[in-house]
Amino acid sequence: MLVIVAPGQGAQSPGFLAPWLELPHFADRLRWLSACAGVDLIHYGTEGDAEEIRDTAIAQPLLVAAGLVSALEIFPHPSDAFHVVGATAGHSVGEITAAAGARVITAEQAMVLVRERGRAMAAAAAVEPTGMTALIGGDPDEVMASLERHGLTAANNNGAGQVVAAGTLEQLESLKADPPPKARLMPLSVAGAFHTRHMAPAVATLAGYAKAVSVHDPRTSLISNRDGAVVHNGAEVLERIVTQVSNPVRWDLCMKAMGDLGVTGVIEVPPAGTLTGLIKRALPGVETVALKTPDDLEAARDLVARHGSESPLDDSPTWRMLVAPAKGTFRVADLAVGTTLRPGVTIGTLVTLRDQQPVTAPHGGTVVEWLVEDGDPVSPGQPLIRLHPEAVSA
Repeated sequence: MLVIVAPGQGAQSPGFLAPWLELPHFADRLRWLSACAGVDLIHYGTEGDAEEIRDTAIAQPLLVAAGLVSALEIFPHPSDAFHVVGATAGHSVGEITAAAGARVITAEQAMVLVRERGRAMAAAAAVEPTGMTALIGGDPDEVMASLERHGLTAANNNGAGQVVAAGTLEQLESLKADPPPKARLMPLSVAGAFHTRHMAPAVATLAGYAKAVSVHDPRTSLISNRDGAVVHNGAEVLERIVTQVSNPVRWDLCMKAMGDLGVTGVIEVPPAGTLTGLIKRALPGVETVALKTPDDLEAARDLVARHGSESPLDDSPTWRMLVAPAKGTFRVADLAVGTTLRPGVTIGTLVTLRDQQPVTAPHGGTVVEWLVEDGDPVSPGQPLIRLHPEAVSA
């Protein structure tokens, strides 16, 4: 099974897009997305210095555009991807890239959304001096206890022994003076304490814009930063993207979901390297390609040929298929074939090692076929039920 992943802010480096502009049509596509974002992405991706591209309002559109346009070089026709990509995932702002890749939103919607996300987060970061520091190694319990002692938030739990602390600069200095044992600290080149309470104003702004964004259900499984769940409802994907701005990124749980899905190959779109590095440590045996320059395209296409498999969500049939959001045991609700469901009705409960969560039919419809039985173990993304979509009276 093949997964495409997109990195988050901090992965960018000066000039990382320069070699890509040598490809036919790459500059044209980037120029179009620049118009959507209101940012000269060609300039910042080739000539912008480290300080310029550190700016949140620049970095975020640059990352999303880089991921979307470079993916077209792997799959010249976008629909080709749905025959071979089993899932998508993105770290932080990379989740917007993943959502556009899964066709929840269009590339143009993605650029407008990330433009406003970047501006809103930059404004929130300007209210108070804040930042982020990566902690590598150390005992996990001692690391978390240290962050709590210094009033910091574990904004990113990246797995593979890496946690990113976020908070005020004063709190980060306190952590530097009194770090947890055996943990190495690395300050990050970001403009603020992302994925913490400091970003609450940005959430409110983004939620306002999101009301006008039309969405579609994902064409392939999308793994959420919030909890590693496979999300199959477009409206929920958008809601999670909005609220994730002020909530921790659980990339560790995303990688666990990949393991549960049986992933065998991962391609990271530019600026690549960070996520494939984490995946190599967390999921040994999974083959990866970090798509850093066009020279890596041949390896990426070879990985696609060897690991690609058709997504169960590939087609657009006359019925809807609801899938399990995570690994666990599914308890079926008493709903017979032929039952008409209102939107939001619970079709069953997923019991996991961490909790129990209801699984709902967001669009309603008529039960066509149950694909599992009560008490069956299920994997993330496994089809549970087929529903025939139809208007349901209020």
